[in-house]
Amino acid sequence: MKIVTNALIAGFTLAGLSTPALSEVWVTDQSHSAAHFKVKHMMVATVNGDITGVDAKLDINDKDITKSTVEATLDTKTINTNNAKRDEHLRSPDFFDATKFPAIKFVSTKVSKAGKDGLKVAGNLTIRDVTKPVTLEVEGPTKAFKDPWGNMKRGLSASTRINRKDFGLTWNKVLETGGVVVGEEVKIEIELELQQAAEKKPAH
Repeated sequence: MKIVTNALIAGFTLAGLSTPALSEVWVTDQSHSAAHFKVKHMMVATVNGDITGVDAKLDINDKDITKSTVEATLDTKTINTNNAKRDEHLRSPDFFDATKFPAIKFVSTKVSKAGKDGLKVAGNLTIRDVTKPVTLEVEGPTKAFKDPWGNMKRGLSASTRINRKDFGLTWNKVLETGGVVVGEEVKIEIELELQQAAEKKPAH
């Protein structure tokens, strides 16, 4: 997965608001947000895919970013690798079992600064019925700005790597050469365009 921060989302905190500071709730503009993933195929090629159903909520604290929170879900039925037969297999019980487990979920547990403009967002990732801790490397969120239609927007990118077998995605076939059809490591990247929600509350 070129996988999804903050999507699997409920909050971040930046610096620089005047007193009294407010934490603001931001949600995904789903038409401009997606999670992407990459995994090796037969040990030689890389398969790229997307999950377009990203629903994230971030509680961004612009006074202290480390007090922010994130919650996100990814709709497993929206998996797309540009191959209908493969997509059907990925949604089957061999992999995500999208009928029984329609959502991949992420809930943050800690937000830390990383460098000048980056963050590390630790949290719990749930795939199928397995929950494991992961850490997202985040660029952003950007400063808020107004788009041409008067909407307040922000953006961010997040990435991580997981071993799919840790989450019960164990299906595979052995090749005659001794390799396997599907690699174990999955690279995930998430691109989020955020829009301001109506809710505002005092900073934590």
